[in-house]
Amino acid sequence: MAVSSIFHGKTVAAQQNQQIFHGKMDKGYEKERFESVSIKASVVKKFRGYSRKISKSQSMTLLLMIEFFEDNGISPIEPMGPKMQTLERLIKKRINGVIAILKDIEKSQTKPTVAMMESLFKEAEPKKKPLILEKKNDGEKPPKFRERNQMEL
Repeated sequence: MAVSSIFHGKTVAAQQNQQIFHGKMDKGYEKERFESVSIKASVVKKFRGYSRKISKSQSMTLLLMIEFFEDNGISPIEPMGPKMQTLERLIKKRINGVIAILKDIEKSQTKPTVAMMESLFKEAEPKKKPLILEKKNDGEKPPKFRERNQMEL
């Protein structure tokens, strides 16, 4: 009576499987029953592989796909090429708009403010007065002493 023992109409192995299954059950959907959908075998194989790849149950994978299409307002029938290019063009326009605004701010606010600040600081700088000991050499003065030549004697 080890593995095949029956408890409330179920085997112990079936109960253990049910407990494991409930542990893996999608949160919020534990009480819902399963329905079947007829899908071609090749498509099911691909879908199950994708579900494993993203580590979600098949129900949650399908739900995520449907919500993605609904939230983004796209259809799996329509090609994404033009929409993605349109979106890229729109983003570039907005970025160019932001760049234009920043350049305008720099031209109309930042540069004039910097110029005013520089002019204020230039006027505020004290003029350098020459030190008393400092001599100015504007032009060359003849030396006070010079050597005598022997001819001058």
